[in-house]
Amino acid sequence: MTPDPRNLLRSMFDAAIAAAQPDLCIPRFLPPRPKGRLIVLGAGKASAAMARAVERNWDGPIEGLVVTRYGYAVPTERIEIAEAAHPVPDAAGLEAARRMRDIAASAGPDDTVLCVISGGGSSLLALPLDGISLDDKQAINRALLASGAPISEMNCVRRHLSAVKGGRLAALAHPAKVVTLLISDVPGDNPIDIASGPTIGDPTTSADALAIVRRYRIALPKAAEALLVSGGSETVKPDDARLSGSETHIIAAPQASLEAAAFVAREAGLAVHILSDAIEGEARDVGAVLSGFAAQVARRSQPFTAPCVLLSGGETTVTLRGKGRGGRNVEFLLSLGLHLRGIPNVWALAGDTDGVDGVEEIAGAILTPDSLSRAWALGINPQAALDNNDGHGFFGALDDAVVTGPTLTNVNDFRAIVIV
Repeated sequence: MTPDPRNLLRSMFDAAIAAAQPDLCIPRFLPPRPKGRLIVLGAGKASAAMARAVERNWDGPIEGLVVTRYGYAVPTERIEIAEAAHPVPDAAGLEAARRMRDIAASAGPDDTVLCVISGGGSSLLALPLDGISLDDKQAINRALLASGAPISEMNCVRRHLSAVKGGRLAALAHPAKVVTLLISDVPGDNPIDIASGPTIGDPTTSADALAIVRRYRIALPKAAEALLVSGGSETVKPDDARLSGSETHIIAAPQASLEAAAFVAREAGLAVHILSDAIEGEARDVGAVLSGFAAQVARRSQPFTAPCVLLSGGETTVTLRGKGRGGRNVEFLLSLGLHLRGIPNVWALAGDTDGVDGVEEIAGAILTPDSLSRAWALGINPQAALDNNDGHGFFGALDDAVVTGPTLTNVNDFRAIVIV
């Protein structure tokens, strides 16, 4: 008996999130107890939960500071939790980053600095280089988010305009031992792109960042552009001696979460095909391509036979054209639905594993075979909604939004297509 697609989709999404919980992933990566202090520093949507997991599994003295998104704090006893804005930084993130810089610089040779980093840290750990104001930083972030650039290129620019990213935080902590635990939210799991790599040596250059700015025609404040042009914004490189004793571990990543979702589907009796954990590109283009795969399965039993599930992860982008409520996962779903044109046997869920798709407190949505017809019955034009970047408005009107609240982790986008 084929399970109810809606319930199966939500069960898979919940399993993907559960597989990346810090309490599950942190303990086996903790470092040995140092002679001196264990100092915990961190940033990201999962960083507070990561800090709590460290506390729960550490039997010695511990101190530190992490910064997470508003609403994502959890109770801790010895590690301070600060909250700040995401995806556009604010003064609270600036102050937390300043304090974190000073704490890192205070570390001695007998100390271990344990850095707990996850997606979202790029905006939460917001300390620009001298000459760049917070207003400048906010304007740069908004321009990057609207540009359509992939996350690796956005973070290259961010690293070269930051006082703590691109290996700078680890360099400040030298000669202490630095151990970094990462929850990956980026395609390919490259540590330099997770929160813009505050403890990771950066192989890219100021010239690379400048080329990205010019490619996407991003208007930079004069001080920021001058730093890139002059090379005065260069980051810490991988062969820098200050990073020689550093350790880096990815403790949770999209692939493991996709495999957890696949287990749920197989237990329900469906074949599962993981297409990729690293799909990038415009959300609407990815929707169009995956609709072709799903339609071929549904109509031709190629390259797979239904009933089955197609899983994928990664991070798509949205080039803003309209004035809707945005969200790359709901934009993907709306495009998918428009290209499927109501094929009766195809259902889908797309959501951000951190619980926030775009800037909405909504993780994503569910697409059903009758989503388009229900929208038309309500007087909603699906194509117009897509043109206006209003996926959240579209699925909200259908009561098909997926709301999780803060998930306390972040392994990027999750997409599941069920073909019955």
